[in-house]
Amino acid sequence: MNRPPWDTYFMRIADDVATRSTCDRALVGAVLVREKHIISTGYNGSPAGLEHCDDVGHLMIEGHCVRTVHAEVNAIIQAAVFGLATKDAVCYVTHFPCLNCTKMLINARISRLYYKNDYRVDPIALEFFKTAGVEIIKVDGE
Repeated sequence: MNRPPWDTYFMRIADDVATRSTCDRALVGAVLVREKHIISTGYNGSPAGLEHCDDVGHLMIEGHCVRTVHAEVNAIIQAAVFGLATKDAVCYVTHFPCLNCTKMLINARISRLYYKNDYRVDPIALEFFKTAGVEIIKVDGE
């Protein structure tokens, strides 16, 4: 039996995490990893205790669903809630991060980003990652 490479393994987990998303506008999953160990996961969904888009519909303002917290942010928050450092972590995410998530990932001190889908790749986000020294790697879908 051939074991998948680590990056393939963690990206598959990000795909599985995305299945928990509760905003069907984009099913996104994120996994934060340090030293080949998962420290947290996140998916698109409403803040804890609030109603989900899947249950009550989207809350759209200027073309964006504001009911949803993005997967990357939820992964960072989950790490914080459980006291896990994100410095030098690697982020595996199913979709390229939006500009706000890019800034949060940079401030969380991630060292590398693996993503699969070119969902609204923002040139400013690309420049921010480059300037911050975050390595970006696009992986092929399976």
